[in-house]
Amino acid sequence: MDALKLIAADSVKEQAPEFNVGDTIRIDVNIREGERERIQQFEGTVIARKGSGVGETFTVRRVSYGVGVERVFPLHSPNVKNIVVVRKGRVRRAKLYYLRDRVGKAAKVKSQVR
Repeated sequence: MDALKLIAADSVKEQAPEFNVGDTIRIDVNIREGERERIQQFEGTVIARKGSGVGETFTVRRVSYGVGVERVFPLHSPNVKNIVVVRKGRVRRAKLYYLRDRVGKAAKVKSQVR
């Protein structure tokens, strides 16, 4: 193995959570404000997953006070403390960028029946 792969292997989380595009997830993110640290939750729909290995990221979208908010999280970041799947979604494509143009009920993702 070359040096970059050895360094990247140390940063990869062993227990990467199982979630897919279309799922509604709740992420606990470590926020630093000066000297203080706190954990903030961000809940929304996964609209994209990108990359692999230590550089894998996922994009989460939610509507907050009528404004769409999207955040991109690195999957293996130490600032991402916990990921909980709230609801499984049933989608037919890998990227849900079309949800940006939808409003109200049209922006919902169908739930997966177990």
